[in-house]
Amino acid sequence: MNVVIVGCGRVGARLSLQFVREGDDVTIIDQNAAAFARLGNNFAGNALVGNGIDEDMLRRAGIEEADVFVAVTEGDNRNIMACQMAQHIFNVPRVICKINDPVRNEVYMKLGLKTFCPTIVGAETIHSMIEKD
Repeated sequence: MNVVIVGCGRVGARLSLQFVREGDDVTIIDQNAAAFARLGNNFAGNALVGNGIDEDMLRRAGIEEADVFVAVTEGDNRNIMACQMAQHIFNVPRVICKINDPVRNEVYMKLGLKTFCPTIVGAETIHSMIEKD
């Protein structure tokens, strides 16, 4: 499987390493070269410094052959834009978008974007961990 990930923060790095361990071809993009330190010295994928909403950068990352595209930067706008490009311009079959703002998450889910919201997931997890009498 060919995977393109935008954002090499904690989530992006962990996801990249997991896909590589499973034998998938991974390219991860981040604007900050220092972020790739999270991948370790033996990362078997490709790491590109650049902007994940730039069409030329996405092409360099192999988006035209991607089976999966994931945007997990800290910026909701950047994630949304990157995922809409992957979905509507490059026709990537599976596109996942991280959106921190619960209101935006709901809006973009209704517009057909597959999203997850760490704010909602975190609150639900904490709530389920609290025992109620």
